[in-house]
Parts: sequence; C-alpha cells; structure tokens
Amino acid sequence: MNGLAGTRRLARPVRLVLAPTLGADIDGAWWPHTGSTAGELPQLIGVLHRPLGEIVDICINWSATDGAPDLNSILQSAPPKAAAEHRRLRLMKVVGCTAEAKLLVVPHMTTPALGNLVMRCASGRPLVGAELDSRWCEAAESVVRDASAQSALWTAALT
Repeated sequence: MNGLAGTRRLARPVRLVLAPTLGADIDGAWWPHTGSTAGELPQLIGVLHRPLGEIVDICINWSATDGAPDLNSILQSAPPKAAAEHRRLRLMKVVGCTAEAKLLVVPHMTTPALGNLVMRCASGRPLVGAELDSRWCEAAESVVRDASAQSALWTAALT
C-alpha cells in the first residue's frame, strides 16, 4: 500500500490533468512547481491513487543528466518549431493496480500561459475563444502532438 490514510491539503496543489478516458499515447500532463521532480513525486502519487489504484510502477524516459526541454523557446520561431527539435520531451508512465496513465511532464519553468494550454491539450480538453487563434495554442498543440509520437515509440520499446 502507498501508506495513504486520507487526503491532506497541500500548500501548492498538484498540477495534474487526466483525460476522461485513459489509454491514449498521452493521457494527461503533470506540471511540477519546481525542478525537483523527485521532491514532488509523493504528492503526485497521492493524487493518482484514486484514478489508478495503488501505484506499483513508474517509468520515465529521461535520466538525471538530461536537461529539461524549454517549451517557451518554441514560441520564438516563426512558425513555432516542433517541440522535438528543441529537446526530447519528458514522459512518465504511471502504473496502478486498476489503470495506468502516460503523462507529459511539463517543465516547471514553462510560462503560465503556455503551460496551461499544454495541460488542456494533453488532457483532451477543448480550447475556446481567442486561445484557438494564438501562437500559444499552435505551440501547445505541437508539444502534445510530439509528446504523443514520442510516447508511442517509447512505450512500444518498454513492452
């Protein structure tokens, strides 16, 4: 068991979104508040306990020596470049007793506007209004498209 007796309020809530239905190449996104992914992992596991059951395995596609991709730099090119051209995106597969989720890990230094759009796209939530016509939207969709492609290749190699 994960040792979870109940829920507790966090000073900074876990920034996690999941698609309504799991099983796609990307099922959602996690956006840590700091560069210490390991430090925020216990809170992520606590939040994922309900939708996935007891967490039994976590796989990541990066090492401690890999630098995080800079999603903000995608916006500095016209048109926005594919996220994969900047650096490999960080992916996490979290396996629970009842379900599993493949998450895009949004780098903590991503601007709030872009980070929020990436989170919405990764969870399959629709973009509305002015978001649809922005370079930010195009960049967010590019990130999630690239993450889906990378996830398909990565998870196939895991099996």
